[in-house]
Amino acid sequence: MSANTNTDIWLAGAFAAFSVDLLVYPLDTLKTRLQAENYKQLYKLPNGSTNRSLFRGLYQGVGSIILITLPSSGAFFTAYEGFKTILKSEAVMPPNSTIYLPEPAIHAVASIGAELVSCAILTPAEVLKQNAQMMSASGGRSSSLRVFQQFKKHPTKLWRGYTALAARNLPYTGLQFPLFEYLKKDFLKRREVSKGGKPVDGIAERALITAMSAGIAGSGAAWITTPIDVVKTRIMLAASTDDPVDNRPKQRGMLFEGIQGNRKSGFTVAAEVFKKEGIQGLFRGALLRAAWTTFGSGLYLGIYEGGRFYLESTRKEKDDDSDHVMERDWSKVKVGVQGSRSHATIRKSGWQDD
Repeated sequence: MSANTNTDIWLAGAFAAFSVDLLVYPLDTLKTRLQAENYKQLYKLPNGSTNRSLFRGLYQGVGSIILITLPSSGAFFTAYEGFKTILKSEAVMPPNSTIYLPEPAIHAVASIGAELVSCAILTPAEVLKQNAQMMSASGGRSSSLRVFQQFKKHPTKLWRGYTALAARNLPYTGLQFPLFEYLKKDFLKRREVSKGGKPVDGIAERALITAMSAGIAGSGAAWITTPIDVVKTRIMLAASTDDPVDNRPKQRGMLFEGIQGNRKSGFTVAAEVFKKEGIQGLFRGALLRAAWTTFGSGLYLGIYEGGRFYLESTRKEKDDDSDHVMERDWSKVKVGVQGSRSHATIRKSGWQDD
């Protein structure tokens, strides 16, 4: 089967991202609120029960992330497949070379390179999204627009969380994709054996195997990288603060204005979280993150694989149709004007009989 084009990869990645964003976004909002510094003040009542406001406005900020996720996801998968092709090429690993790059290392390097590209596109939307998720629900303007107003004077703050986002995503993808590729390959091989050696070419079947592999790999990677995710969340929420020392809300309706000293490094933020809340604070929201990553990552890569395989199969069918036209038996086709000397039957040339 012919390989996917960049367009196939881009479309499949963008469609997968759009579908998953709509379905799992409420869980992401809950995770952001759980990881916020003032979670207890906002969402815990004096008697210890949970404030209902925790479950309100769960789709706040979804617009900004959907608009940016489409190009960022397309860019990720295009770069990922491109890096894999380059790393497996003879230019990098000549046939007679004694240097061997293991396949898990290829997948890890390719995913890390692709993540750096994707994070540059995604960071502004992540900052807008997480600040919008912490806003009080209102019937006026959208939360995304209200947050955007805070960054009009200093738009460069939208990229303040790039390092934190990359610091979370790089180890996450570096852990997930090698394990994901290994599990997918193993599951496909087992399925082929159970089918008597026949290849797994059903779109739904391949998508399901991919989803299972991605869900297992993603949940483990998500749990391990939760402390980095907590730090990333707090740095991004702090980006909307005008005064790096003042922690008070600058605008009515804003529930969270960031950590004190929003220009602190990730290491400093992590140390403060550990000092105030212990190891539990660094792993706050870990169960929820692992759960929604199992579902979200499985759905994401499952839809991506299904869409990619569908586009590839569709193009293969078109290629086969065009090949049938080219292979037509021309031996009985008459050419020229009937009754004239030029009217004759096309004969095969000697090379066509071979």
